[in-house]
Amino acid sequence: MLDLLQQALARQGLQVSDLTGLASSMHKRDEPALLGLAATLQLPIAWFSADQLADHQGRLSQRNDLCLAVTGSAGVAEACALAQAEALHGTRAQLSCGKIRSANATCALAMAPSVERE
Repeated sequence: MLDLLQQALARQGLQVSDLTGLASSMHKRDEPALLGLAATLQLPIAWFSADQLADHQGRLSQRNDLCLAVTGSAGVAEACALAQAEALHGTRAQLSCGKIRSANATCALAMAPSVERE
């Protein structure tokens, strides 16, 4: 999973230190690989429900009907990346790296400009 994340980051000229958080769907909240990745990278991980991901469905680069049937979201990696970036930064996010996959995982990156808070 770390290798896949590093591939996505490299495509954008980024490093692990540029990340502010990880995210996945609620149905994966007990996934040892995700929990281990968050612990290794010392990053917070957010878990999003299908309802929370629904707002992002129209912005996905790909839709997967099987994923929709299993998770309630047509694209978990991209929708979670968008939801987490927006939650962390308070502004609308954009995909910076659409979904990439390995045999066992998918990964996407999103970025959102930070909002100055008074």
